[in-house]
Amino acid sequence: MKKMKIYALLLGLVLLTGCASTKNVAYFQNANYVDYEATRYLYDAKIMPKDILSITVATINPDAAKPFNLSVPTTFSSSNRSLYTTGQLQSYLVDNDGRIDFPIVGSLKVGGLTKSDCEKLIRDKISPYLNENENPIVTVRMINYKISVIGEVNHPGMFTVDNEKINILEALAKAGDLTIYGVRNNVKLIREDADGHKEVFTLNLNDANIVSSPYYYLQQNDIVYVEPNKVKSRNSGIGQSTSLWLTSTSILISLSSLLYNILK
Repeated sequence: MKKMKIYALLLGLVLLTGCASTKNVAYFQNANYVDYEATRYLYDAKIMPKDILSITVATINPDAAKPFNLSVPTTFSSSNRSLYTTGQLQSYLVDNDGRIDFPIVGSLKVGGLTKSDCEKLIRDKISPYLNENENPIVTVRMINYKISVIGEVNHPGMFTVDNEKINILEALAKAGDLTIYGVRNNVKLIREDADGHKEVFTLNLNDANIVSSPYYYLQQNDIVYVEPNKVKSRNSGIGQSTSLWLTSTSILISLSSLLYNILK
């Protein structure tokens, strides 16, 4: 009878341990208690120093837009001669003061502007150089929008974001999601602002309120770091399967010994 009690208690403790171990694994544990009305906003990235911009101008008369669409010549060798051909459009590096040098109009302050604001600024600046019947269309793209995900994820690395908009969950998905050893309630976000000031923010993926956090959407050049849990840190020198087996065995032996001494 005592043996049956011991087995029952051991089974209960193992089940409780399993529940406790999964407590901090699931995302959005309080999803039913979040005010989603507060999350209704559209994120629009702002231009930062060291961004590389692709800017194109289109007009009714294609010749009118040519002075604003500079191209970079490319070279290739043929029969011991260097030939020059028209290459891709000129890109613009935003300097530390948030400025670019745009054809005809000169220096423009674009740092801190959204893409739509930048497009409007350029459109206003080039309009005096065009005929009144021209209605220029300006398109601005950030061609080096990237984020990095490191730490306890399956595929750490640097990722380019084509649509210039990405949230923390999408970034982790690109990195193959967190491993079972990743701490989900203490994810670090390292961010540098336009003045070069760096800050570290903590994100809790277990809390569904993260969707209303000002750090839910990532900015270009953000770094996401997922730290390992205590099990991984403590057994970093041992293989994962061996570590898990030793830990489980040690716990069960300790519990068995304790219960045997109590119930004998």
